[in-house]
Amino acid sequence: MQLEGVYSVLPTPFQANGDLDEASLRRVIDLFISAGVNGVTALGVTGEVARLDDSERRRVLEVVVDHVKGRIGVVTGTTAEGTRTCIAYSRHAREVGATAVMVSPPRMPKLNSEAVVRHYKALADEVEIEIVVQDYPPISGFTMEPSLLARIAREIPRARTIKLEDPPTPFKTSRILEAAGDIPVRIFGGLGGVFLLEELLAGATGAMTGFAFPEILVQIVTLFRAGRVEEAADVFYRTVPLMRFEFQEGIGMAIRKEVLHRRGALASPATRAPGAGLDKTTREALDRVMQWVETRTAK
Repeated sequence: MQLEGVYSVLPTPFQANGDLDEASLRRVIDLFISAGVNGVTALGVTGEVARLDDSERRRVLEVVVDHVKGRIGVVTGTTAEGTRTCIAYSRHAREVGATAVMVSPPRMPKLNSEAVVRHYKALADEVEIEIVVQDYPPISGFTMEPSLLARIAREIPRARTIKLEDPPTPFKTSRILEAAGDIPVRIFGGLGGVFLLEELLAGATGAMTGFAFPEILVQIVTLFRAGRVEEAADVFYRTVPLMRFEFQEGIGMAIRKEVLHRRGALASPATRAPGAGLDKTTREALDRVMQWVETRTAK
């Protein structure tokens, strides 16, 4: 499976009582596959992975790989504060049949570049699987400079894919590619898709995000890669208000789940405590922006 195009980050569906909802997880996968995505990403930050215990983590990944059945790629988050734990998560991912693992630097006091490189090297040495380097400083607490990301790609061939979520992402995309030189680096934009067009213009390979309308992302990337840049821009500019609304700090996951619930994929839009729910004002605003986008995309 090629790590390119659109990889949709899966939510972890819960029943109203907080239990895992495997039936809804399968429906979300079906929705994303029908939208034409190249792959899905399980156990990401917006998949509420921090609110899952280890047995739930394993079960979610097993359900995803089993339901995908090799039709598209499967990336799974295996970030951990300890290298041994990250390796253990990644071994399970490989045994189950995942395409790649997504890993942020381990969160620790006074983390430095050498420790980050050692972490990724140890993982690559122990587990034969592709690594997506997640550059998301709000979670890792560590900002990776373009030169460091290029060094990782140069020294660890399995770690030549980056999920870039450190804005300004278009600017940083260009700097990483310049630093990498002739090393083939693939960069996925994230952040809800709100900078997707600019990231593609800067050289990104696609998007890896959980936006609840993946068919829009697929259309933008497909048009762009076909050289139809103005058409891709037209779709992007007409739909970015919905991406922006969904990508609100603190309630973005609740909005995304509400949209997927409305689309028939999730039986319940529940997030796990202490995740926030939607109030009346936010629901009404969501109604408005969805109606606005629907009216303009129908033209």
